[in-house]
Amino acid sequence: MGELYAVVSGKGGTGKTSVCAGIATALAEGGKRVLCIDCDVGLRNLDISLGMSDSGNLSFLDVSEFGYDLKNAPHHGIFPTLSFLTAPMNRSAEDIDPAPFTELLHRAREEFDFVFLDAPAGVDAGFRLATTAADQFLLVTGAGPAAVRDAARVGELLELAGKRNVRMVVNRVDKSMLSTVRMTVDDIMDAAGLPLAGIVLEDPHVTLAAAFSLPLLQYASRCDAAKAYRRIAARVQGLYCPIPFR
Repeated sequence: MGELYAVVSGKGGTGKTSVCAGIATALAEGGKRVLCIDCDVGLRNLDISLGMSDSGNLSFLDVSEFGYDLKNAPHHGIFPTLSFLTAPMNRSAEDIDPAPFTELLHRAREEFDFVFLDAPAGVDAGFRLATTAADQFLLVTGAGPAAVRDAARVGELLELAGKRNVRMVVNRVDKSMLSTVRMTVDDIMDAAGLPLAGIVLEDPHVTLAAAFSLPLLQYASRCDAAKAYRRIAARVQGLYCPIPFR
C-alpha cells in the first residue's frame, strides 16, 4: 500500500506547489511510482511545476466519477514513473463528492508507491477534500511571521481533525534575512510547533524552470532547491538525511 501525502499551506505564496512537484519528481527520479493530483480546483498550476502542461487534461473527477481508469493518467516524459491528474475546472470544490474521491485515492495507493495531493492554500473546501483522506502531511511555510502564524493554525486544525503525521517544510529561506532579524529555523519550528521535514533555500531556478515549463530537476539538477527536494524525498522514504542550515 502506497503512502498518501497532502501538501498544504496556510497562505498563498509559500511555494507549496513547487515543493510538491520537486519532491514528487525526486522520488520518480529514484524509480518510485508516484501520482500527483492537483486539488486546487479553479486555480490549478501543478502541471507547470511538473513540466506537464502539454500532457493532457485528465482530471481526478474524470477518474473518480466519469469512468476513466487510473492507467489513463498522463505519464511524465522525463520521469516515466510519475503520473498526474489535474483539477477539474467545471465544478467547485464545495460541489465535489468526497466519497468517490476517497475511493480513487484508495485505488491509487494500491497502484503507486506515493500519492501527493497538492491542496489549495488556506482551509476552505479544497483543503478539506485533500486532507480528509490523507494520513501524512507536508505543511509548507515561508520564514516570515505571518506565514509561520498561518502554518501554526493549519497544524492546529489538522491536529483537531485527528491528523498526527504533520511535518513542516520551510521554503524560500533567505539566510541573510534570517541573520538580520536574528532568527533561526529552530525558532520557526518552535513558533509553529511542528517537526521539520526540510529546508529549501530561496532559489531563482525554481521560477525560471516554471517559466520554461520544465521540472526543476531537469532544468537545474544541481541547484540548491533541487538538492533540498532530493533530501526531503529521502526523508519521506524513512532514510537518514541530515538537515543542513539549522
